[in-house]
Amino acid sequence: MRRTDYDREQYQDYARGRALTERQLQAWMSAFGALLPERRPLTGLDVGSGTGRFTPALARAFGPVTGVEPSVRMRETAQAQSRHPDVRYLAGSAEDMPLPSGSADYAVMLQSWHHVQDKPRAARELARVLRPAGRLIMRSGFSDHMPTIWWLEHFPRGPEVDASLFQPLHEVIETFTSAGWRVAGFGTVTEPSAGTLGDMLERLRLRTHSVFAHFTPDELETGFRRLEQAVAADPGAPAPPDPAPLLTLERP
Repeated sequence: MRRTDYDREQYQDYARGRALTERQLQAWMSAFGALLPERRPLTGLDVGSGTGRFTPALARAFGPVTGVEPSVRMRETAQAQSRHPDVRYLAGSAEDMPLPSGSADYAVMLQSWHHVQDKPRAARELARVLRPAGRLIMRSGFSDHMPTIWWLEHFPRGPEVDASLFQPLHEVIETFTSAGWRVAGFGTVTEPSAGTLGDMLERLRLRTHSVFAHFTPDELETGFRRLEQAVAADPGAPAPPDPAPLLTLERP
């Protein structure tokens, strides 16, 4: 699989292309809150925090959060645009976090697991930094549990190419259970609409989704032409909501 180098590509447009509305953030915080202990504050980790799309909202909802991100450019954007008194951003990765053992109550990995190179090592490292019974909440695609994404349907091989970027669910679970984790839950969260079809098209043109790097030039041209034709029929209509698989694991 081609790796995305966020220090060379996407970092300039990522925050704009993948921005979340307040309604979307509220939906996610509600979903996370149902999976985490009721006590507050909780100490959290946003692993693969990118431009800090979720990090300040996590701090507001649950308590202090450390964003761990390997890309210098993405961290710089987060530090400039996603500040909060209870948030800090550190250089690191899921396989190597500059944090003391047992220093967090929970971690989230939100659309970042497929970028991890050494997954068994990451499962062990995540277990190290979480306290006993700490939880990892993972939003990811799984090749055998892929949601229907409306705009991908317009691209030749769209769902097929997207699924190829991800492991099947059982492989992810095996990686973690081999490191002593247990599965605490699996389900789907429906992310509310990001805005109108026209708004979504403009953001998609920034190509900040990993899947775009795996289409051929002809597939990209055909897909955007089809998408533009579909949106032109009613650009002010709300974009469909996105279903998102969510896997929850509990630390040994």
